[in-house]
Amino acid sequence: MLTEQYLPLALHILVGVGLAAAIFVASLLLGRVGKRTPAKDMAYECGMPVGEAATPRFSVKFYLVAMLFILFDIEVVFMYPWAVVYRDFLAQHGSIIFWSMTGFITVLTIGYVYAIKKGALDWRN
Repeated sequence: MLTEQYLPLALHILVGVGLAAAIFVASLLLGRVGKRTPAKDMAYECGMPVGEAATPRFSVKFYLVAMLFILFDIEVVFMYPWAVVYRDFLAQHGSIIFWSMTGFITVLTIGYVYAIKKGALDWRN
């Protein structure tokens, strides 16, 4: 009985491993071996030789604003389900649902004011 339950799983694993091995062996047998040269190993960017680093440097402000966006985006993710069930929970749990969200918004408002005071959203600098 135990083998009947695990037989499909074992067959699935065997087919997956067998297919991966067959593709690997076929690649070794049928693949072309090319001659490597320094010109072929260089990075190719639109026909132009690479002159500087591939990625330019970004200001730390960019990452700071991105993190603040994620923080306040997650706030909305938590607030939406709360708003949907607010009336139903208010009848069952009294005002505790209101005060819990008030505390949540207060903490996020303090964080927002702190970010503004630190100049996180000031793009002039």
